[in-house]
Amino acid sequence: MEIKTKRVYDAASTDDGFRILVDRLWPRGMTKERVGADAWMKELAPSTELRKWFRHESPKWTEFKHRYFQELDQKHEALDELRQIMGKGTVTLIYAAQDAKHNHALALKEYITDRGGRK
Repeated sequence: MEIKTKRVYDAASTDDGFRILVDRLWPRGMTKERVGADAWMKELAPSTELRKWFRHESPKWTEFKHRYFQELDQKHEALDELRQIMGKGTVTLIYAAQDAKHNHALALKEYITDRGGRK
């Protein structure tokens, strides 16, 4: 099992495996074909309130992850579905944020990898 992250605006690749869009909002200016997502799991995105608070401000990164992980702790069904998909091979979490170092897809990958998606 491998989990990757990739900006939705970057070209899809056969190495991506199963592509999951993990944004709450559909990416601006993107068609379904261009996104190339096999699934849209918006329920795994941070809450609107958390997203607006964070605003991809890197000094808030640690606190953002803490709050986001607390939200993820409550999303058992979506996490179970994600784990089932991951059991079949490579998964790429796709996102629209410009910041490649401080975004919820990376945080979600960390949550799944380090915590197994469980408390």
